[in-house]
Amino acid sequence: MIALLLALGSSLAYGCADFLGGLGARKAHVLRTVMIAAPASLTVEFLLWPFLGASFAPATLAWGAASGVASAIAFVLLYRTLAIGPMNVLSPVTALVSAMLPVGVGLSQGEHLGTAGLIGLPLALVAVVLVSAGHGAGGARPSRTALLLAFGAGAAIALQLVFLHQAPSDSGVGPLITGRAVSSAVTLAAVGLLFRRLGPQKPAYAMSATAGVLDSIANLLFLLAARGGDLAVVAVIIALYPAGTVLLARTVLAERIHRGQLIGLGTAAVAVGLLALV
Repeated sequence: MIALLLALGSSLAYGCADFLGGLGARKAHVLRTVMIAAPASLTVEFLLWPFLGASFAPATLAWGAASGVASAIAFVLLYRTLAIGPMNVLSPVTALVSAMLPVGVGLSQGEHLGTAGLIGLPLALVAVVLVSAGHGAGGARPSRTALLLAFGAGAAIALQLVFLHQAPSDSGVGPLITGRAVSSAVTLAAVGLLFRRLGPQKPAYAMSATAGVLDSIANLLFLLAARGGDLAVVAVIIALYPAGTVLLARTVLAERIHRGQLIGLGTAAVAVGLLALV
């Protein structure tokens, strides 16, 4: 139950972070948003170090660095995806793609889903189709580029979660600090190389920093949940995070949620609920 609550908290934090990051990327180049979000996230993890501890064994550094590279890619692809929208289609696609790889890794490492899990997993795939095709007449249709970005972002998020899960369980926030330091360095290096192409727009500083803080909290809650429960179950529960993004997009941006999308989101929720029974 504790792992379930931690995973749900992580899901909520991810959804809010993605909404703010995607909104910030509409105001300035996505790298300008990420260059604020990533260091803000790293700051939070440094503040957590004295309370949760951290070790930096070679395995921690290796898996943490790998998660950092995946995180940097996920930041850019995800915020760019949500910037070109529509959020209420692309965010669920990204989330369900991000759940599939951790489920496979968890099963390959000996985790068992049981009957409920065997029903929930294909049901989640059905939800991807429903959400992607669920916009009606007059709705915003995602472009092929946007869908490809959404799938790429989902794959990068999945790798980040898997790499964090592989870090030693007694490493505290060591893998998070290492990963975020690497992702910040990669992002700032990209900003330096592409600075002249980023345009004159200033980033939304508060919005971008808040997105980074929430992302850091989400990563921490995921790590604690995965250490206390099954990766396959935790990853799919976290895939509920688009619910927060979609509702914020509906409230703040007045994006329409069509019947097909509602059915898709409901199907996704049922799938996650079944996997939570494992």
